[in-house]
Amino acid sequence: MIKRYIGNKQFYKMVMAVAVPIMIQNFITNFVGMLDNIMVGSVGTAEMSGVAIVNQILFVFYLCLFGATAGAGIFTAQFYGNADTVGVRRTFRFKLIVSLILTAVGTAVFLLFGPQLIELFLKGEGDAGEAEKYLAFGEEYIGIMLLGLLPFAISSIYSSTLRECGQTVVPMAAGIIAVIVNLILNWVLIFGNLGAPRLGIRGAAIATVISRFAELAFVAGWTHTHKDKAPFIKGAYSSLAIPGELAVRIMKKSLPLLMNEALWSLGITALNWCYSLRSLDVVGAVNIANTLTNTMSVSLLAMGNAVGIIIGQKLGAGREEEEVMDTMRKLAFFSVAFTTVFAFIQVFLAGVFPEAYNTTETIKKLASSMLLVHCAVMPARAFTNASYFTLRSGGQTLVTFLFDSCFVWVVTVPAAYLLSRFSPLSVVALFAAVEGLEFIKCILGYIMLRSKRWMKNIIA
Repeated sequence: MIKRYIGNKQFYKMVMAVAVPIMIQNFITNFVGMLDNIMVGSVGTAEMSGVAIVNQILFVFYLCLFGATAGAGIFTAQFYGNADTVGVRRTFRFKLIVSLILTAVGTAVFLLFGPQLIELFLKGEGDAGEAEKYLAFGEEYIGIMLLGLLPFAISSIYSSTLRECGQTVVPMAAGIIAVIVNLILNWVLIFGNLGAPRLGIRGAAIATVISRFAELAFVAGWTHTHKDKAPFIKGAYSSLAIPGELAVRIMKKSLPLLMNEALWSLGITALNWCYSLRSLDVVGAVNIANTLTNTMSVSLLAMGNAVGIIIGQKLGAGREEEEVMDTMRKLAFFSVAFTTVFAFIQVFLAGVFPEAYNTTETIKKLASSMLLVHCAVMPARAFTNASYFTLRSGGQTLVTFLFDSCFVWVVTVPAAYLLSRFSPLSVVALFAAVEGLEFIKCILGYIMLRSKRWMKNIIA
């Protein structure tokens, strides 16, 4: 039983070589994001909530971008596993074209409908004057943040392709540079330090945009000056041509992933909207709880990426079915165990972390309770996340669509809406009931993994 779920030293050395750089990058990014959030929160509740709403809206765009390029990423990992540099180069081009189109569409939508989207979160009980402040600060923030969408999209293409080709340290370094730039500029521009004007949330937005350009400059600069380690970039821009047959195959895999990420992110946004129907205080509490939880979830996110990369490379290399299954089983177990450690750390931080914010005691207590709920659910989410990336690594994008976003919209969102509108449950009890549905998803993931139908070599 031990050998079935626990690997040897060589196994964990291989896993950590992939996961640790991603984990470090995610941790630093989320940690600085947490400090950024605390800085904005120290300015005032209205500013914090306005920024939180905008970030929730932008979250939909970021995941749509991820979903649109993830299908090509499946091919990238398998092409790399098969030592096919030309194939990797073509998937890079596909990502570039799709990302440029999505960025143009996303920018247009936010410019035209930004205020209306923000207002969706301002329907709960609360002071009308406060709601107007939330809207004003949100509009101010999103107007600047739109300038960072393009550099974010392009740097994501470079970083994801490098990771899928085993170069995980460079994206990590680019992420570290970005968050350091962001943190320093936040301190300078939000509070007006070093003689700079005190810009508040405008300063936070400007700092984020500049950090996006810094990240792009580093990751693209390294890739183009190290063509021996990133051979796919040679001639990548000499033409944007992609063989029609390959483009169609990628689009068949990408479309379900795009739909999945779009619907899943919209589903998470809808959940937060359902919670906000109870009270405007929930907007601030959810923001505080998610800030710490995202930081503590670095192992979950890193292991998910590691699962997709490692399993994808093994499938592309044509490894035996039992070897792939054994690797998947050990990766999933390690992800759950590792995430549980971070969940226990969060338990001890749940009572003190909200005190860092300049907000009401009601919001602080609500955030503490939500943090404890997140702790209980994190191990289950680690398993469903590993299941998702395993299914995706074999090109089972339609199955992941059903497993992920369909579950959110068929089960989670209806439950949240009905309980928020027609039940006497408190906000915390409502939050716990909805989050607890993740355990049902665990059972579905286990059944899908046991079927072995996801073991596909899609580049053969």
